[in-house]
Amino acid sequence: MADKSFKYVIVGGGVAGGYAAREFAKQGVKPGELAIISKEAVAPYERPALSKAYLFPESPARLPGFHVCVGSGGERLLPEWYKEQGIELILSTEITKADLAAKTLISAAGETFKYQILIIATGSSVIKLTDFGVQGADAKNIFYLREIDDADKLVEAIKGKKNGKAVIVGGGYIGLELSAVMKINNYDVSMVYPEPWCMPRLFTADIAAFYEGHYQNKGIKIIKGTVAVGFTTHPNGEVKEVKLKDGRVLEADIVVVGVGGRPLTTLFKGQVAEEKGGIKTDGYFKTSVPDVYAVGDVATFPLKLYNELRRVEHVDHSRKSAEQSVKAIKASEEGKTIEEYDYLPFFYSRSFDLSWQFYGDNVGDTVLFGDNNPASPKPKFGTYWIKDGKIFGAFLEGGTPEENKAIAKVARVQPPVANPDLLKQEGLAFAAKI
Repeated sequence: MADKSFKYVIVGGGVAGGYAAREFAKQGVKPGELAIISKEAVAPYERPALSKAYLFPESPARLPGFHVCVGSGGERLLPEWYKEQGIELILSTEITKADLAAKTLISAAGETFKYQILIIATGSSVIKLTDFGVQGADAKNIFYLREIDDADKLVEAIKGKKNGKAVIVGGGYIGLELSAVMKINNYDVSMVYPEPWCMPRLFTADIAAFYEGHYQNKGIKIIKGTVAVGFTTHPNGEVKEVKLKDGRVLEADIVVVGVGGRPLTTLFKGQVAEEKGGIKTDGYFKTSVPDVYAVGDVATFPLKLYNELRRVEHVDHSRKSAEQSVKAIKASEEGKTIEEYDYLPFFYSRSFDLSWQFYGDNVGDTVLFGDNNPASPKPKFGTYWIKDGKIFGAFLEGGTPEENKAIAKVARVQPPVANPDLLKQEGLAFAAKI
């Protein structure tokens, strides 16, 4: 099998891979110079759709509708686009060995790919209950959601077990979004998580109380402070019950597990400097190895705003870090310089008729403002995080695009706060003044 050689190779065909390809095209990449190697069978797509519109019972999202870069208001890059640009899209190909010193990648099928410059955009894999040896965790109809194949299997099960019982294990992003979507599919839904409230890495108890209340009002059962320790099955191998640590047993036709992810860095272990669970980079996403860049979930990069190294698992950073790395590659080839990455952390989610956005850092004391009563017909509320007398983070539920821009600006500018009580009264009006 002849080696394939490219000037640039992106390993990973997720969101970051797609946005990097678009930036290469903008920068005038020549036909045959760039390859994207992806273990998925489809061109890069906007992954967040999988836990939302892809699973809707009415008018669900389907490819080619959500290929990158529609998620950020950009053009949709269909497989033909890559052909037109002379970009080689190498799908259904898993890289199993990387030799960074030799600038060589080898696939599971034994193909060899040579590169001059590599972008590592391998993303994350889901943490599975089988990793911890949970009894019965390999039963049928226990699902994880990361790739389109996972979503397709879940869609089939949702149709096959119509109006059944769903247990969602985990109280983070996937847990909240999947509980909502299973309810919309008319399932009886129970959420189970060990923490005292949902989304504990970001939400305060006050913020979480609103979402938990809203979900309960929709008929979702919330079981906190315990974990799934085992599963029983029907004779056909399908899941029947979820056994909880506190002794309770929940009936289940479908189980969806969302307990976090792990950055996919194993291929590069011992070949590149790592930090905080990711591949260490500079503000241009260059790693410790010449001509090797790392972006998205796998990169631990300097977060300039807070003067610290951080790894961020979110689609917004995947898009922006990918673009930054390509701009940096092109600038270095032309002997130019670009600005260092200056990222403002941004997280968001949508479920039911709710939509929240968060910007900045959730450190320090908090000030809650607005109406966070789950029974309100149109709830709208937010929170500011104050540290060292300045606002470091801002959260808003139900904001307009202008209001969301205003809280982003507050988190970026970090205005001083003299009187937290006054800030509570002013609420959004404070952000609008900045």
